[in-house]
Amino acid sequence: MNQAKHIAIIMDGNGRWAELKGKKRVKGHEAGAEVVREITEFCAVHKDIERLTLYAFSTENWKRPRLEVEFLMKLLEKYLKSELDTYLKNNIRFEPIGDIRAFSKPLQKTIKEVKEKTAHCDGLVQSLALNYGAKDELLRAVNKIKDSQNDITEEMLSNALDCKHDVDLLIRTGGDHRLSNYLLWQAAYAEFFFRDILWPDFSAKELEKIIKEFKKIERRFGGLK
Repeated sequence: MNQAKHIAIIMDGNGRWAELKGKKRVKGHEAGAEVVREITEFCAVHKDIERLTLYAFSTENWKRPRLEVEFLMKLLEKYLKSELDTYLKNNIRFEPIGDIRAFSKPLQKTIKEVKEKTAHCDGLVQSLALNYGAKDELLRAVNKIKDSQNDITEEMLSNALDCKHDVDLLIRTGGDHRLSNYLLWQAAYAEFFFRDILWPDFSAKELEKIIKEFKKIERRFGGLK
């Protein structure tokens, strides 16, 4: 039976959720942050799940309205500071991926501090993809190893990536059926589940349902069984 050791989620639909309720888009992001906590806590007690990687802020998200971007930065800092106790209580290690150099110095400091304070945790690994884009990740990885005296191997490139772990199960909420520049290398053999549910309406119950569906899939990885 398949095990969803590494689950990746594209958390889409916060803004639309708020607009449908006649609220400002930022309210959708606040509601979405609450769901992040619920899903993370669920995964932390699910023994089969080792890693949870969440698409929090992409390299393309800078194109959004300035006020919305500023709110997202403040929400991220608030989330990390408030969730530190949750990480520690649930033995969760926080490992961000992406190029955080574009963020403010205080936000960079918070990200690094939470990573350091949870480094000893050996349960679930939660990764937030922050200023992340798979193409950018691949370019940065190639630049790390381009001066190697040997031919570049798949293993060398994989080890140079921000995320060095293959994805088993990739979920996207919000109704769209695309990867949006997310974990292109790591998701090479992932099973994709697309849901029309907007992220603030997603739940641990829905995730549990998806995992049960995932376990029934015959994964061949290009071979025959």
